[in-house]
This record gives sequence, structure tokens and C-alpha cells, in this order.
Amino acid sequence: MAISKTTEISPLDPAAEEPFYRQIYDRFRGAIAGGVLKPGDRIPSARALASELGLARGTIDAAYSLLVAEGYIQARGQAGTIVAPDLKARAPVVITPRKIDTGPVPTSFRPDSVLPFQMGLPALDAFPRKIWARLGARCVRAMQPSDMAHPAVFGLPALRAEIAAYLQVSRGIDCSASQIFVTSGYRQTVELIAHALLKTGDQVWLEDPGYPPTRDLLSHMRITAVPVPVDRDGIRIEDAIRAAALARAAVVTPAHQSPLSVSLSLPRRLALLDWAASNDAWIIEDDYDGEYRYVSRPLPALKSLDRDGRVLYAGTFSKVLFPGIRLAYVVVPESQVERFEEVCEAFVGGSPQLTQAIVTDFITEGHFARHIQRMRKLYAERRAATVAGLDGVLARHLQIDAQPGGMHLILRLRGRRSDRRLVGRMREDGLYAEALTDWTRRDDGASALLVNFTNIPSQRIAEAYGERILKLI
Repeated sequence: MAISKTTEISPLDPAAEEPFYRQIYDRFRGAIAGGVLKPGDRIPSARALASELGLARGTIDAAYSLLVAEGYIQARGQAGTIVAPDLKARAPVVITPRKIDTGPVPTSFRPDSVLPFQMGLPALDAFPRKIWARLGARCVRAMQPSDMAHPAVFGLPALRAEIAAYLQVSRGIDCSASQIFVTSGYRQTVELIAHALLKTGDQVWLEDPGYPPTRDLLSHMRITAVPVPVDRDGIRIEDAIRAAALARAAVVTPAHQSPLSVSLSLPRRLALLDWAASNDAWIIEDDYDGEYRYVSRPLPALKSLDRDGRVLYAGTFSKVLFPGIRLAYVVVPESQVERFEEVCEAFVGGSPQLTQAIVTDFITEGHFARHIQRMRKLYAERRAATVAGLDGVLARHLQIDAQPGGMHLILRLRGRRSDRRLVGRMREDGLYAEALTDWTRRDDGASALLVNFTNIPSQRIAEAYGERILKLI
């Protein structure tokens, strides 16, 4: 049969994360599944398609081999390659374009996708998977029956010890392994702290703008979130005291404020510690990406200045390793260890021991420290490339904030453009962004896009994405 039907397959995207062979595979599979290509239809030879697309013959062969292996197509020698005759024919799928919602864009803040500019993802392509696989295989081989029982609810003792040692060297936190409690993520960390130290009706300071899941979680626990403005020196302590001087806790991101990436100044750090000590209140320090600072060495943690035992330090492996690992931890004041042990026994099921064992070996053998050093250098390069690429295309329409660190950029929209509307259009086009106005409680919040740069490998790719954004503005 004629092969003109293949022209209906969408063109390849040179800026896409997926390699060309995978894009070709996806397009043929989609055309077959959607009824555009029917059982028995001929498709172009690998040589012809390679010539048409200007690609290497091996790229087409890789895509066709995958389609053959999965039963979508059959090679008939000199008779050519056809869609498998025994596939059940399907009527073409009629897709009705979705109407773009110009209102707030629903955001899960834990999407299972991997899209360009997706927030919260480290450089997945640069993770040392071979080392991880080797350590994983070794841990599996070493498993004993006792390792298959319920995991320790406080965390694997060896991992707690490694975390304590790491924090002492890298973040200036003097703590023991008994003060470390391993959790399944930031949300469980906050939930654990709330169960241990807070009660229904308590007030808690939250940075504004700030990470939306924190306020949502506290709301579900019937704890009152008090939004506190943030400026270039971080959370405004005087405003917080005027709004709720007797608040029971404050949740802050001192290293890189989430999402503005400013650092909490030393005077305000000291003022915050004084307030907590004077009011028997607690400070929850969310140090989600403090390792990634590019203008100087990473700043010491706020916890390192704590002399009164008022700071609970929340760390995570999601940003430095990968989110799918679902491991985080909290360092609690020594006076609260027993209380947290009681709460863990009641509310925490424990994280998989095998995963904790792999992370322990990853740290012990020095891979963790080396990985962070490599990522710090790589992110500095990718941030510069992304800024240059986007700025070269979009400078007339937005301004990119200068930031000392972190894993994302803030693109401030010029004029009266809606960040929520643009985010909606980007999502429709397969690009990820979050609207700054969704991170603030104020009605007069600035309009800006939050985009991650860690998975943007080059300036050329950033420019290509910038061109796509330009068409949506």
C-alpha cells in the first residue's frame, strides 16, 4: 500500500528529552494505535526514512527493531516492512482539543512526569546509575532473613549515623545519630513534627510566597498558617511578630527561600532564633537544596547557630539523588528525641530497609559527596546555559532574576501578562512551569514563571524551548 500515511506522523523535536529513535518509535506506535496506519500497510524502508529525515540509518534501525520486538511491524525482506497483519484494526481516534483554562492551573507538586523545566527534578541523566545498580545488587545479595522483617521506624541505624556525620562536615550541624529520624519525604517530616510538637488551633508562620503543600498539609491538620512576607533578606521577622507573636512554630527555607531563592540574612537568623527561645516556639528549617550554591560556598545551616534547641532541621535525598527514592530525614533537638521516638512508634511505618542500605553504602564509599560536587558544577553550567538561551529569545517579554543558588529560575513577566494563563498554555504544549501567583496568598503577587534548569543540557536546547514559549505568549 502507499506509504503517504506516514506523513501524518508528527515531526521530530530536536529539543525533546527523548532521543530520535524513541521519538520515531512513539510516532509509529501512535499512528498504528490510532488507526492512521492499519494492519498490512507498508511503511518506509529504514534507508528511505533515514534519507528523508536526515538521520543516521542506525537511528531508524533502532526504532524499527523496537517496533518489531513489540509486534507492531514485520520485516518481509524485499517485500518491505509492513504493519503486522494480525493486529486488530482500530478506527482513527478523533481528538478534540482541550480548551485552555485561563484560571489557576491544578498542580500536584509531585507529578509523575518528566517534562522540560519540571520543578523538583535533579539532573536525572547525570545520576550514576551504574554505581547505584552495583551497590543495589550487592545489598540484595547480602540480605538476611532479619533484613526482610519490618524496618526500624526511626531509620536504619547505619544510615542515621552516616547522615549525622555528613551534616556535621557539610552543614555545620553538631548532632548524634539518635537525633536523626528517617522519613518518606518532606511531607511526612512536617506531619511527624506536627504530631510531636503542635496541636489543633496552633499558629505557624509560613513564608509568603512559599511552598504550597506546607500550608495545605497544616490546613488538613487544623493548624493555622500565618503568611509572612519575604523580601531580599528573607522572611520579615518584625511582620511575623506583629501578625502572630505567640505562634508555636515557623517554617523557613533559610539557604534558598522557596521559591524566591534569597538567603535569610544573619540579623534575621539571629532574630528568629531569639524569638523562638523567648516564646518556647519551634523553627522548622527546610533545607531542600542548600548544597547548590554557585556564587560562594554553601551557607551553614540555621541549625548550626541553634544554642537553645529550638530548630528542627529537615533534609531530603529527593533533590541530591532522585525523588523516586522517597527518603528524607529530620534532625530534632536532643531534648525531643524521646518524644519523637514515641510519635514514630505510633504514626510511622518505616522506609524500605533495602533502599536505606543502598543509600548508606552510597554515602560510606564517598559516592554521595562526589555526586554533589559534580552536580554543583554541572548545575552552574546548565543554569548559565539556560539563562543565556531563554534570555536571547524572550528578553522582550520577561526578566530572569539573578539568584545565588538553587535548582530553578524565576522568569518575571513584563507588562500585565498572567503567569497562570501562560503556564496553562505551556502545559498544553508539553512544557512545565509553575505560576508564582500560585505560591502566594496575596492578591497583588508578582506574575512570574518558576522553571527548573537542571535537565536542560545546553544553550541550544534552551533556545529551542524559548522559541516554543514565545509562540505561546
